[in-house]
Amino acid sequence: MSAAPQETAPPPPSGRSRRLLDLALRVAGGLVAVLGGILTAVLELLLATLRVGGQLIGVSVLVAIGANIALSWFAHEAVGRRWAVALPAAPWFVLMAVAAVRTAEGDLLVTGDNWVGLAMIVAGAMTFAVMGFRQILAPPPVRSED
Repeated sequence: MSAAPQETAPPPPSGRSRRLLDLALRVAGGLVAVLGGILTAVLELLLATLRVGGQLIGVSVLVAIGANIALSWFAHEAVGRRWAVALPAAPWFVLMAVAAVRTAEGDLLVTGDNWVGLAMIVAGAMTFAVMGFRQILAPPPVRSED
């Protein structure tokens, strides 16, 4: 016999509490996906004007593609629904639309002569479209009964 007290495993959560925990995690994942869409859109807009030696470089296009793929994947995995790709895409599109509209003071974030900004918007939108289309065509997941 050992002198240490016996450790017992905590009982598994009940069906109702398990479903509530699952729902809470899915909602939290959805919120993280929305915040990620906002943050990457702002980062991409900041990088759209990045210059090296006076020339625009297209780093924001690559960031848009990579970040939008990652956000789409994360949203689908975290929420567990095919429509979840819309969670990061919606705020991203809204911020890109706002950036392309001139303010009352005449300010404009993405101008027509900035090829990087225009390519970033097209590449980011196409990335979300392709990721959404892939989710539509994916076979339905097999549910396991626990």
